[in-house]
Amino acid sequence: MTLLTPTHAELHDIAQQLNLTLSEDDIETFRDLMAGSIDALNQVDAMPDELPTVKYPREPGTRPSAQANPLNGWYYRTRITGAAEGPLKGKTVALKDNIMLAGVPMMCGSATLEGYVPEVDATVVERILDAGGEIAGKAHCESFCLSGGSHTGAAGPVHNPHKRGYSAGGSSSGSGALVGGGEVDMAIGGDQGGSIRIPASFCGVYGLKPTYGLVPYTGVMPLEVFVDHIGPMTSTVLDNASLLQAIAGPDGYDPRQRGVLTHDYVAAVGRDVKGMKIAVLAEGFGHDNSEADVDDCARAAAAHFESLGASVRQVSIPMHLNAQAIAMPILNHGILQTMLVGDGFGGGRDDLYVTSLMEYHRAWRERIDEFSDNGKLWALTGTYVTQRVGLRHYGKAVNLARRLRAHYDAVLEEFDLVLAPTLPIKASPLPEADASRKEQVDRAMEMFANTVAADITHHPSMSIPCGLRDGLPVGLMLTAKHFDEPSIYRAAHAFEQSKDWKQM
Repeated sequence: MTLLTPTHAELHDIAQQLNLTLSEDDIETFRDLMAGSIDALNQVDAMPDELPTVKYPREPGTRPSAQANPLNGWYYRTRITGAAEGPLKGKTVALKDNIMLAGVPMMCGSATLEGYVPEVDATVVERILDAGGEIAGKAHCESFCLSGGSHTGAAGPVHNPHKRGYSAGGSSSGSGALVGGGEVDMAIGGDQGGSIRIPASFCGVYGLKPTYGLVPYTGVMPLEVFVDHIGPMTSTVLDNASLLQAIAGPDGYDPRQRGVLTHDYVAAVGRDVKGMKIAVLAEGFGHDNSEADVDDCARAAAAHFESLGASVRQVSIPMHLNAQAIAMPILNHGILQTMLVGDGFGGGRDDLYVTSLMEYHRAWRERIDEFSDNGKLWALTGTYVTQRVGLRHYGKAVNLARRLRAHYDAVLEEFDLVLAPTLPIKASPLPEADASRKEQVDRAMEMFANTVAADITHHPSMSIPCGLRDGLPVGLMLTAKHFDEPSIYRAAHAFEQSKDWKQM
């Protein structure tokens, strides 16, 4: 679409928005001066874009019926086969619906994106197919990935595979439910505050938030660049390591990838934990909303590691209790400036920009009434804070995140892993359709106390199932040094093989 030089009246309005005083002659002079810039923009528009080619053929698939989608975990079903051989041959994989799959619809949980079809594959998609995996479809996620519950997506709530009517967690709600319900072997989730580990904990699966930048975020709708992570969600530790091995490493696009170190993750599986040192995080227990059986289950898991030969000792990181407050301005900035004002991508970095999404997503400005209450709250808060005080709190929060990272690093100099309950709670009941706004928002935000720290410190962190209480899974979180995913897999696999977690 050709961009026109603004009219006299349009430029007058823009000047008023900027609190800029211009005379009538000034406006005409600036209109003339703008013409060259507008012409350059139109030249860029006329050029072919620079996007990677799509390697594997596919059909768009179909949106499953309610009968074929009992947990409401699927957005779209398809079947895209990859290489004839490879380490993921025979494995079916679901993608969180903020991940681009060329030719297949994507809505990122929001009605305002319904109908958008990307023309590129995310890097992780091509890598899964290169490894012989089969993409089985797109999994529902929370509205713009802004909830830890599973009730804010435009297509309705996602149900817990262990107890219908209960939350599957979020924002990778469909990914957790489909793996936990046995509908796929593997899934890719995203994590900016816990959104892989929360559904992993609620659904009783293995969910890894890798070290920041280990897995390229290219072709995934960002939320906030400082905390964007994607990673594997699986029903076994070996599958998790195999999927990470297929998708990890630099891709030449993602600016989050600095000093990336990859390993043979599968080789870490099968070793015992004798000689490992595990720190039990005191501040991970006893939150205001902590459930006693969850804390007890995590402590029993720590004792079980000790019985397997690990050295286990309690440590304290008092600043862990400030992690949620520190993350808040970072997320507020990202949601407003990147996801909303920035048309889903923002700018200022050397990235792969999918401009078709940026153009389609601009419609949110006329359709914000269709946002979830949680999305409206983030938009209102971010706008208010930015207009009143700018980005000062964002800058200070990033600075403080370095201090929290240093506290974790100090503990991890002495220990291999830090252990805590993944969440303070088990899955809660899904809110009724007529629940109050407060209840809707509370159910979306009640579980982040332990998970959010690793998003802002950038350490790898995994939820593993460690017990079943009242028919609902309990998750145990293991956090390691940067790029030391092998230590997590070593401990998680030893724990998995020692006893059926449902009997713990």
